[in-house]
Formats: sequence, C-alpha cells, structure tokens
Amino acid sequence: MAEYTDSEHATIRDSAFGAIALVSKADPGFFATFKESMAGSRALTTAPPAVQELLRSGGFPKPPAGDAASVERQVLDGLRAAMSILDAKDASAASGYREVVLAAADAVANASDGVAPAEASIIANIRRALDGGAGETPGTLDTAHTPASTPTHDTAPTTGHDPVQDSIV
Repeated sequence: MAEYTDSEHATIRDSAFGAIALVSKADPGFFATFKESMAGSRALTTAPPAVQELLRSGGFPKPPAGDAASVERQVLDGLRAAMSILDAKDASAASGYREVVLAAADAVANASDGVAPAEASIIANIRRALDGGAGETPGTLDTAHTPASTPTHDTAPTTGHDPVQDSIV
C-alpha cells in the first residue's frame, strides 16, 4: 500500500464522504436521508482493500462549511485532488476509488424513490470531478445528464406542429 500524508489521507476520505452527502442533500427528506446514508455507507464497503483502509482510518470525515454552492465546490475540488493524489501514488487505488465513489453516489440516489433530476446533476458533476474535469458551476443543472422527461430552459417554444411528425407525413 502506498504511503499518504495525513493531509492526503483526509482529502481522499473527506471528499468520498462529501460526495455521498452532496447526492443526499440534492433530494432532501428525513427518511430519504437516512436510507441514502445507509446505502452510501454500504456501497463504500465494496471498495478494494487499499481504498477501504483510506476511507476507514483517520477519524471522522470533516464536512465542508459554507453555503450549498461553496460546499459543492469544496467537495468537487476535493475529489479532483484525491484523484491526483491516488493517480500519482497508486493507479489501481485511483481506479477503485473512482468506481466506489460513483457506486456510492448511485446507491444514494436510488435509495429513495429513484434518481431525482437534482441527484443526476450532482452525480454528473461528481463523475466529471473524478475524471479531472471542471464540472458545472455549483447549483446549476447539468441538462446533458438529466432524464429526457425533465424540461430545461433551453426548450424551444411550441409552434403547434411536431417537426418529426411533419417529416414522416
């Protein structure tokens, strides 16, 4: 197992738990939050042994502080930093970390009444952060990963006819 500084260890652990919290807070509700936190915790237990050790040891995760946009930005920045640390020290741990964080995020979103559009948006941002991308501006909806039935502000005005149907006729 690679050696990590206390700061690196905290970044890896805190950002994984922060990702779970972001998804859970995206679709709030008392019972939903309880179900979601249990689902996220169960998913983290499927991590490879090296990643489990990083997530288990080092004390209780430190949640980020601030408003919702600031918290989201801190968690996404933490995920990018965690992946950089893991990529530099142990590529297999990086892969396992990415997979388990995404599995936990999906488990949280599916734990209570399916995946809400806000949860899908957060998961897309988490995926981009784990892949090294900048992600969306915190608090914005990622329409590329939103279910097709969810209207977006980019929807064209209705003209009274359907261009697809018109082309069939």
